Amino acid sequence: MTPLIITCAVVGAELSREQTPSLPLTPQEIADECVRAAEAGAAMVHIHARDPQTGAATQSADVYAEIVARVRDRSDVIIQISSGGAVGMSAAERLAPVVDERVAPEMASLSTGTVNFGDGVFWNAPGLIREFAQAMTARGIKPEIEAFEIGHTANALRLVEEELLSLPLHIDFVLGVPGGLPGEVRHLVQCVAEVPAGSTWSVAGVGRSQLPLNTAAIVMGGHVRTGLEDNIYYSRGVLSEGNAPLVARLVRIASEVGRPVATPAQARELLGLAS
Repeated sequence: MTPLIITCAVVGAELSREQTPSLPLTPQEIADECVRAAEAGAAMVHIHARDPQTGAATQSADVYAEIVARVRDRSDVIIQISSGGAVGMSAAERLAPVVDERVAPEMASLSTGTVNFGDGVFWNAPGLIREFAQAMTARGIKPEIEAFEIGHTANALRLVEEELLSLPLHIDFVLGVPGGLPGEVRHLVQCVAEVPAGSTWSVAGVGRSQLPLNTAAIVMGGHVRTGLEDNIYYSRGVLSEGNAPLVARLVRIASEVGRPVATPAQARELLGLAS
């Protein structure tokens, strides 16, 4: 079977320490969580930055550069940064770490559509999506398409037609966001049916949908995203003690069904990243 790429989204933009004491906030804490996730079996980490003084979400290139440098000093894990930031951030804010040469990630998230996000709206107008795609392509950063709805895959393919992106794509289906496509396996099956031949896909299930959707993706031949950004619980009512336990559980599940877990080097090959 194709090796399983496990991505760990270690922090996110919306969570607080009040919700989970395991949430990393400073650059050192976020880097430590990335390294622990990699040691547990993650081939890629998805990183949001937090203001080291306030803990609030930030797209500061200075903070991202520090996090990335700290991770690279200790691990060869694939680094993917967020261009989503937090709901309400401007396009310029969100794009800042993508265009800063000090950060230089191998991958960055590219949301290809607008979605209701709890009580807010995660706004991604067509012009913004094109701008972000152009910025990533110009810098040799491979986008991970973040699709909250089936139509967001069609939007990504439109960018291919416009020669702003190229095949094969890597699409991450983010299911279970309040206001987006519910986190159910039947919806994942519908989403996967739209993936172009030769492209890769993963799924991020929010909250209680994380484990069922991750497990389904493992047996369907896709890839998975786990981590505190999407779900802070290890089991019902029991907080996960950081990101590593969530990663380690997926490694065990993959082992039980006979699917090998990808190393960062294998993941780079599968994703078409430069070595």
